[in-house]
Amino acid sequence: MRRPLIGWTATLAALLLGSGGLVATAAPQADTVGPLANTAHLDFLLDEATPAPVDGHTTYRLAEEPALTFPWTYADARPGGTFERIGGGSLDPATGHWSQGAYNADDVSRAAVVYLRHWRQTGSPASREHAYELLRSLAYLQTSSGPNAGNVVLWIQPDGVLNPSAEPVELPDPSDSGPSYWLARTIWAFGEGYAAFAGVDAEFAAFLQERLGLAVDAVERQVLTRYGDYTVADGLRVPSWLIVDGADATAEAVLGLAAYVGAAPSDARARDALRKLAEGVAAMGGGDAGSWPYGAILPWAQSRSIWHAWGSQMPASLAAASTALGSPELVAPAVVDSARFVPVLLTAGGADNGWLPTPTERVQIAYGVDSRLQSLLAVSAATERPAFDELAGLTASWYFGTNPSGEPMYDPATGVTFDGVAADGTINRNSGAESTIHGQLSMLALDAAPAAVRSLALGLTSVEARDGLRLVEAEAATSTTGTVRAPSAAWTGESLWSGSLLALEPGQTATFDLGASEGARLVEPVSWLPLRGDARTAWTADGRGLGSLRHRAGSQGLTAVPGVLLPQPLRRALPAGTSSVSVTASRDTVELDALLVRPEVSRLELAGDGGARAELLHSAASSPRRIPVDGPGTVRVYDATGREIASAGAPATITLRPGGFAVVSTG
Repeated sequence: MRRPLIGWTATLAALLLGSGGLVATAAPQADTVGPLANTAHLDFLLDEATPAPVDGHTTYRLAEEPALTFPWTYADARPGGTFERIGGGSLDPATGHWSQGAYNADDVSRAAVVYLRHWRQTGSPASREHAYELLRSLAYLQTSSGPNAGNVVLWIQPDGVLNPSAEPVELPDPSDSGPSYWLARTIWAFGEGYAAFAGVDAEFAAFLQERLGLAVDAVERQVLTRYGDYTVADGLRVPSWLIVDGADATAEAVLGLAAYVGAAPSDARARDALRKLAEGVAAMGGGDAGSWPYGAILPWAQSRSIWHAWGSQMPASLAAASTALGSPELVAPAVVDSARFVPVLLTAGGADNGWLPTPTERVQIAYGVDSRLQSLLAVSAATERPAFDELAGLTASWYFGTNPSGEPMYDPATGVTFDGVAADGTINRNSGAESTIHGQLSMLALDAAPAAVRSLALGLTSVEARDGLRLVEAEAATSTTGTVRAPSAAWTGESLWSGSLLALEPGQTATFDLGASEGARLVEPVSWLPLRGDARTAWTADGRGLGSLRHRAGSQGLTAVPGVLLPQPLRRALPAGTSSVSVTASRDTVELDALLVRPEVSRLELAGDGGARAELLHSAASSPRRIPVDGPGTVRVYDATGREIASAGAPATITLRPGGFAVVSTG
């Protein structure tokens, strides 16, 4: 549902609906007074369609209430601070149809979740009505009979005509012919919808329960028949029963099932589906938190070389499932993700769209930031560890200025969330449904969070310093006897080369300048690991050995190609004061993509008006480190699981345990 975030030009041929398809807004302002959530811009995106009768598609009280409500997919910025509502793909002026559609199930389901949460949090009658209407519309998109019953059509046109085979093609095609992200998100909305309406509208809640049952039927016959089966992805053991092989997609279904089971605990079939899907998500966590991906729960079983921020609600889903099922073991991978990976992510630059495996897709969007925020708050609540609230506040400050642009990405006065920001600070000033939805979910979460979380998020508006994971390209070697060349294709089928590669034959060498550093650093060369490969390299710094690597992939399994692009950690850290590393190939051809370089102790410093300040420190060292921290403020020290082990007034000298972190903040 996302178009390219920076630099694209929208079609000028747009349907001008309602108020001319345009609305004026102010530039985002970080207003700190009153509730942060404001559904005004999302309200503007809503429109109506009245579909003709279609076999297999109906909804609650359709005969009595034939008009259905949908949010437009995009809202493109226009001169004068206005926005124009836009559909997906290209417009056919003769028919008024878009090559994809005007509205889509992904946005319908998530918008319903916004209004459900807003209604329950504020008591808003308007949000209750919008939630009701959007859930009716989502049910219409769900196929209710036939072999695809329970699945969901993704796109619908402005006049209510379904478009199950959109252009460009999206899989599955037709969109209701198999499991999908939109099926998972439909479960999310129906589950939260039932929990909200069960006590106030029994008839509608019963309808939602029936439709949730249809969706669970589809998951059972299409996905859960493989429950308990594992396969491999380049040597990594992965579960076979994730929706579209995605822990990301499955997590959003788990959120809905957890909400539903909390309201209907006697539904044994739903509990069973929840437990099985949550176990699949949990199985994508673990591994060595000291090397890539640093304890993160991976999103896609078909690649061990991809992590992305968008849709990364895996920890949130495990926290919700753990609570709903009374199964504390489910939250364990979520704790590792939150305590070990999140500090690496924040000190490296924040919620990037993709580490593939290097941080090359560095656009940041609300969907990614919100997914991280929701996860941290959920894990904090499930474990009762305030450390994750502190990380949540730092994460949420992205909306108010601690992003690459240094400007607010959200305006509480209008409810506008910009569509994204590039690594160079360029803001995409459109505000489509996805960004608006996840901006609102974040603001609702901040409104409901402990006051300290909201205060931390709002008080921090600029990045003062950052020293964390960074990328050194292999082709930037200061000297080499190898050959720089382009890979045959940037996309391998399961990961992405960061640029050109450096090929080294046996006996060839290369030296890389990593820049000066006062502290020790960890180096992870990223290379192509061929299936059954036997290439070897030896790494040194100032004549001292850092370790040797064998460049060989594990069994291919279900991945797209034999071999894998993957970082491997060197055995020894680069000593303080050492600015370069060298490599010598000793056997077969080695193809190097880049080096990932991390300080043993990473830092992020944020600031705001009135002396507001926060600093995050994270240790990747293998033994305790004594670290001086500046004041003023309070420093809280946590271990590698987020348990507080010390606190003191700053300035102070603290001890960071391996994998532990500390937060220094004023106020």
